[in-house]
Amino acid sequence: TMSQTAEAERPDAPETHKPVRVLLVEDDPVLCETLQYNLQRERLQVFATDNAEDALQLFHEHQPHLVILDVMLPSRSGFDLCRIIRQHSQTPVLFLTARAAEEDKIRGFELGADDYIVKPFSVAELIARVRSILRRAQPPAPPRIRFGAIEIDLDAKRVYRDGEELSMTPKEYSLLLLLATHPGKVFSRDQILDHVWGLGTYVNPRTVDVHVRWLRAKVEPDPQNPRYIQTVRGSGYRFEG
Repeated sequence: TMSQTAEAERPDAPETHKPVRVLLVEDDPVLCETLQYNLQRERLQVFATDNAEDALQLFHEHQPHLVILDVMLPSRSGFDLCRIIRQHSQTPVLFLTARAAEEDKIRGFELGADDYIVKPFSVAELIARVRSILRRAQPPAPPRIRFGAIEIDLDAKRVYRDGEELSMTPKEYSLLLLLATHPGKVFSRDQILDHVWGLGTYVNPRTVDVHVRWLRAKVEPDPQNPRYIQTVRGSGYRFEG
C-alpha cells in the first residue's frame, strides 16, 4: 500500500490560513507521483493513496476539499468510492479514467462526480480543472480593506486593529468606510455630512471634525500626526492608504 502525505510549503500564507486539502486516489505510481508534485506546486496539501480502503480512511481523517479519483482501482472501483463519499458529503469529486466510454461518463455524473478527465491528459489540463472546481466550491473571501494594522471587514461591518475588534459607532464606521474606499480623494465637511449623516439632515460641520478625531484615536498609530486620515487645509479630509 502506498499511502503518504505531503504538505506543500506555504511561505506566503498567514498562520490562520490552512492550505486546501486534496485526496488523490491513483494506483499508477508514476502518475500518482507526477500529479502529487504538480498539485503541491499549486500550494495544495495532498494526501495520496493507491486504493479505496485507505482513501476512505484518509477522507474521514482529513476532510479534503477535493477528491481526485481513478475509476479503475484494485479491489474496489472509484465509482464505488464516489457512491460511499456521496452518501454523507458534497465534497467535489474529479474522476480520472482510461476509458472514454459514454456510459462510464454518465455513470460517473449520476454518482455525483463534478468533473471527468480521460487519460492520457496533460497535467496543465488537470490543474485547470482542479482550479475551476475549487473556485466553484469555495465561497469567495469576504471583501476586506487593510491599511497598516487596521482591517475593515465589509461584510460584517467590523473593524479590527492587530486582529482585535475596535468598538465603533455606526457613524464612525460609515465615515471610515467613505474615506478608506476613496483613497486620495478629498472630501469637504459638507460632502462627508451628506454621505454619512444623510442629505437634508442639519448637523454642525464641526461634528465631522469631532468624529475624525475619534476615528484617528482608534486607527492611527500616532493620532497627533495622522498618517491615514489626513487634513487638507481649507478643504476637508483625505484618506491615504
